[in-house]
Formats: sequence, structure tokens, C-alpha cells
Amino acid sequence: MAGESYILRAAAPDAIGILADVAGYLARAGLNVIESQDFGDAATQKFFIWVEFEVPEAFSGDSFSAGFSALAEKHEMEWSLRRTSDQPRALILVSRGDHCLNDLLYRHRRGQLGTHISAIVSNHEDARWLAERHDLPFHHVPVTADTKQEAEDRLREIMQDSRSDFVVLARYMQVLSDQLCRELEGRCINIHHSFLPSFKGARPYHQAHARGVKLIGASAHYVTADLDEGPIIAQDVSPVDHRMTPQRMAHIGRDIEARVLSRAVTAHAEGRVFLNGIRTVVFE
Repeated sequence: MAGESYILRAAAPDAIGILADVAGYLARAGLNVIESQDFGDAATQKFFIWVEFEVPEAFSGDSFSAGFSALAEKHEMEWSLRRTSDQPRALILVSRGDHCLNDLLYRHRRGQLGTHISAIVSNHEDARWLAERHDLPFHHVPVTADTKQEAEDRLREIMQDSRSDFVVLARYMQVLSDQLCRELEGRCINIHHSFLPSFKGARPYHQAHARGVKLIGASAHYVTADLDEGPIIAQDVSPVDHRMTPQRMAHIGRDIEARVLSRAVTAHAEGRVFLNGIRTVVFE
């Protein structure tokens, strides 16, 4: 279809000529590049490419893929192609704090999130009204120490039934099992309050206030079995000082958490995030 666009992602061992070969293939196919980003990592010796291009009316994704496969094989390339309009589906998990969920839902309603929210899951009932307001399915899945396995099995069922491509932990205050973390590797995004130093446990903003920190912030990262240690996708900070109460710090922190998580979700949904060992390459 004329005017339609596609997104091409590719990663390969770094070598001379990769970018020229990809650009040449797109040019010979008569494709109009809208945006192109690339990066060669000297540390890992890997090369990453993200391209969005418009296609003519006669374009065939199957024909493109058949031809591009030979180029990919030449460069030992991992790659994917999809229509820009084919947005992935995100399953949102939340507990009682709804500031991140609110921001995701607003951007979703405005068409700015880059993904379709398939459903909302919570271990509490607090967010049900938000889901209903946005005409989204809501699933209440309580979690206790004795029912954690059953709850995760139910989560797997919801992911399958809702055809969700990835999971977003929008202040979901439950630790996923190592097994589920492995199943969702590269497909589960969490938001974590991230201070200098990084306070853990209850009332982190009160801890930050007590220590007199000068910066507070947040990190969005992929979930791994190592708690809050997964590859980082997006971060931001805000300066604070001695005049601010713990409540004011918490207000600023919630705002940072919401916008950082939304940035990470959009980048992942648009295919702009590449895993690169324990790091990421993010084309924003």
C-alpha cells in the first residue's frame, strides 16, 4: 500500500560494509528511508541498525524478506521486519500506586505510546475503575506467599489469551519468580526508583530525605532474575535540596517514574531497543 511504512531492525558482528550493503539493498528496492540510525559498539564488536522506510504500492514484505535473507546470512545478521502500524500488545501489571499506569493510559488514548494495551492485571482492586474508564480488560490476581505459583500461572494464561507481546510492571509490587523472569527475558519492563545512593525497602523517599540526597530519579529496565539489575532502557533525574520534604520528593519521584517508564515502553514498542550483553543500545 502506497504511503505505508516498515521498520527494519538488524544486529550483526561489526564489519566493514554492513551499513553500505543495507542502504544499497533499500535503494535498489526503491524504498524511501524516513529515519535511519546505526551504532557500532567497540566493546562488544556488534553493529546495530534501525531503519524506518516508506514502501511503494507494489511492495511485498515476503519478497523483501526473501531477498534480504541472503544479505543477512552474509553478515551473520539477526533481523526483523514489521509494518510500523502493527503495534505490539502490552500487558500492564500494577499494584496500588497508579501514577505510572495513569501516564501510560493517557499516552495510549492519545496514540503516543507506540503499543496497544491488551489488558491490566493487578494484585489489588484499586485500578479496576481506571481500566473500565479506558474500556480495557481488568484482571484481579491476588498474590500471597502461598499462592505465588498459582498467580503466575494465571498471569501466563492472561498473557496468552490477550495475545500480549510484552509485559510492563507499572509499579507492580511483587517480585516475579526466576522462572518467569527467564520466560520473559527481553520482554518485561520494570520501573525502579533510582537514587544516589539507591535506597531499597520501604519508604525510599524518606530514606533519601534522611540522607540529604541532592538527586532523585528513576530507571526503566528489563526484568531479570537479579532483582533490579536488568539492562537499563531509560533513566532520568531531578535535583532536590534541603528545603524539600519527603512528600515533595515523592511527588517529584513519581513524576520521573511515569515519564521514564513511558519512554522505555515506547522505545521497546517501536523496536528501538537492542540487547547488547548486559547493556542496551537505544535509538531514541
